[in-house]
Amino acid sequence: MARTSTAPDHPDQPPIPAHLWRVAALSGMASYLDAALIVSISVNLAIYRDSYDMGVWMAGAISAIVTGCIAVGSLVGGRLADMFGRRRVYNLDILCFALGAVVITLAPNDLVLLVGVLLAGLAAGADLPTSLAVVSDAAPAHGRARLVSFTQVMWVLGIVVVIFLGYVLSDTGMTGARIITGHLAVAALVTWQLRARLKLDDEPSDQAVESVAAVKTVEATAVVVVEEEEEEEEVASAASRGPALKNVWNRAALLPMAATFVYYVTWGIGANTFGQFGTYLLVTVSGASQRLATGINLAFLPIALVLTFVFVRIADTPWRDRLFYAFTVVQVVAFCIASLTAGALVGMLVFFVLYQISNPFAGEASYKVWSQLLLPADTRGTTQGLTYALSRGVFAGVAFVTPALMEYSVSLLLWSITLCMAASGVAGVYVVRVLIARSPDAADAPANAGVARA
Repeated sequence: MARTSTAPDHPDQPPIPAHLWRVAALSGMASYLDAALIVSISVNLAIYRDSYDMGVWMAGAISAIVTGCIAVGSLVGGRLADMFGRRRVYNLDILCFALGAVVITLAPNDLVLLVGVLLAGLAAGADLPTSLAVVSDAAPAHGRARLVSFTQVMWVLGIVVVIFLGYVLSDTGMTGARIITGHLAVAALVTWQLRARLKLDDEPSDQAVESVAAVKTVEATAVVVVEEEEEEEEVASAASRGPALKNVWNRAALLPMAATFVYYVTWGIGANTFGQFGTYLLVTVSGASQRLATGINLAFLPIALVLTFVFVRIADTPWRDRLFYAFTVVQVVAFCIASLTAGALVGMLVFFVLYQISNPFAGEASYKVWSQLLLPADTRGTTQGLTYALSRGVFAGVAFVTPALMEYSVSLLLWSITLCMAASGVAGVYVVRVLIARSPDAADAPANAGVARA
């Protein structure tokens, strides 16, 4: 039988020190702000359109632009973190996000709003792979999946908070929109202050430093003996430049990177579409009012939040991947129901219940954990940044055409998404039964325990 995890098959898991949970929470703010930014633009889009007198294409492009910027930020930020130190990028990108959120909040017109969206989107994207790498580097092997998956709790929380604020402030117009985005700026600034107090070792990881040192030792023996001080200086210099980019394209990195990318991009097309256009679909297709549509989203999100905590609890046990099999089927069934009913309100209510139940066990949390278990430690920022970037780029393109496709044929849109969700299930099964099963030491990969008690 294929092996699904290296964790013991019992609930007695070694405890995780409190200060590492704090690292996970502060790193999880990247996921909180990422989700909250996307959803806040979605919730406020109609208000922006009326207040700034936007054209229809400008309004439609905003959602695509924020997702595209997150994609670019993920690609660049992950690589910069591996090259120049994850702590440096970890602290800088959250500060840039705060600046972008302030610009969005105070924007007097749509052009200034666009500048704020660009800045906040790039910073949010840069923070995603960097923060996950920081958690993974700090985590002990027996608790890595739990700590990484906790960032997904923050992601769901970001959605819950913004939709709650959108529901409460639905009748306040631009004032409410500014409060929603203003809270992102405050949250980012507080996170920046708290992150600055963490005692983190600069990257690269111990594994990378030891690898460079070994190479230097062989060269010194074969060619010429150098003084000890000069050798240490060369090792530090080589390590500070980060791992060679060619290391991203070897089999150890490329195969898990490709597999997790296929899973995330196919799953994310459905999740991102409903995240950005779920309310829009309920109003324009299902016939719900704006308040009812927002209320439906808000009512079912606590289910996902609670079950995401459950996922964190089991993330370091074989149940993580066992439950994936069951809930990926439930998730595909949910999308089939939405497609068969062509977006009718009753069908959408059933869809939202099933989707929020299945999503925590067969969604982005699985992608995050698998990536950190399978990707090489020295290129985690670069490789996961690449998969994030490519996926978010696809999401941006899909978001741009979704309103037009919905108007042309909602059934075509929904069945296309259902097909993508089924494909993600196949990709996920491959990751579990082949990659993780063939890498019994994945969960025991060296980690840089570079987080001391603050």
